[in-house]
Amino acid sequence: MKLETHNLTKNYGEKCAVDNVNLEFEQGIYGLLGPNGAGKTTLIKMIVGILPPTKGTVTLDDTLISKLDEKYRDLLGYMPQDIGYYRTFTAKQFLEYIALLKGLEPKEAEKKIDTLLDMVGLSDAKGKRLGQFSGGMIRRVGIAQALLNDPKILVLDEPTAGLDPKERIHFRNILSELSLDRIVILSTHIVSDVESIAGKVILLRLGKVITFDTNENLLHSMEGKVWDATVTHQELDRLKTQFTIGNAFQKDSGFEVRIVSDVKPTENATPAEPSLEDVFIYHFGGLDYDNI
Repeated sequence: MKLETHNLTKNYGEKCAVDNVNLEFEQGIYGLLGPNGAGKTTLIKMIVGILPPTKGTVTLDDTLISKLDEKYRDLLGYMPQDIGYYRTFTAKQFLEYIALLKGLEPKEAEKKIDTLLDMVGLSDAKGKRLGQFSGGMIRRVGIAQALLNDPKILVLDEPTAGLDPKERIHFRNILSELSLDRIVILSTHIVSDVESIAGKVILLRLGKVITFDTNENLLHSMEGKVWDATVTHQELDRLKTQFTIGNAFQKDSGFEVRIVSDVKPTENATPAEPSLEDVFIYHFGGLDYDNI
């Protein structure tokens, strides 16, 4: 199974939200990374077929998804960034409703719903109204509804927003298991959600794909560009005007800083092992330390 985008473009008036994007997806997990406003959600909506492109196409095994229509939807599981739900429904009622919309048989749906509620840790809350759920619990219901039809293409837009660290780790483990026989596209601005599970990473900036490669190759490309150093407050003020600062921790001896730079930033700087966060910072800029 191969899902592809061909010169996919979306314009809103004079603004280009997605600009000639060409991607190819096969079995495995793909991380779609970019800052807020990069065009990730617009791209995702075109891939799942709920937003028509201004130009370009999406195909599955060389057939336009618009022609596949219902057959494509049957293969698709989608969790949007903003999950619509009825506050008076219980978690189980909501999933029963979504299962009905997806055409699942009642007996099949009942078994699947119980399994998914257990998977996302909501078995004990299945009779609770969604209006009483926390944001993190709603995200977990959203993950469950995306999996109801056992999709072969799973597309998740900011799925871990509102989840605590333990929930996010559990979610990543679920995705790793699910990716064995399906395409999983995970759109997020949270680098740690992608680093440990995605086989390939797409970096999107201002609607353009700036790189699409394996984790391994992206980390290799950063060798010799990540540095650790201990500096004074005065030196930090100077460095942040010249280089991209990834982290800065105050110590008794000064500030321990992580610097992303093509050249050695200070005399005492030592090379550091790159992470995917360093890749993100290299392409999208560092943090604002004006208040340090």
